Amino acid sequence: MVTAITQGVKISVDTVYQEEYSNPEKEHFMFAYQITVENLSDYSIQLMRRQWFIFDSNGTQREVEGEGVVGIQPVIEPGESYSYVSGCNLTTDMGSMSGNYTMHRIPDSTDFTVDIPEFQLIVPYRLN
Repeated sequence: MVTAITQGVKISVDTVYQEEYSNPEKEHFMFAYQITVENLSDYSIQLMRRQWFIFDSNGTQREVEGEGVVGIQPVIEPGESYSYVSGCNLTTDMGSMSGNYTMHRIPDSTDFTVDIPEFQLIVPYRLN
């Protein structure tokens, strides 16, 4: 698990290779990741946007951005957390992702950026 804290928001990421959804012969490797956003601050926040940087080990890079996560823009109260699971496909058996969230601080209507720490996407046989 990888974690990072930015401006009182803790991001934790855990990944798993999805062998049943992958097809290595056709250069299709599927990974799932679970992200937990924990509000360590004293104010309510809302996750407004996401931006991802996805890297394959063959040098391919993609950028994905959009509103919210998995179709919602969750409000996270002080001391609470929000978790979700999503997925990423690669054309190689190794890669990585990193990015950021745009958060909205509800009491004073200011936006700020929270880093999503870089995490590795590696099929298990590459670790042996």
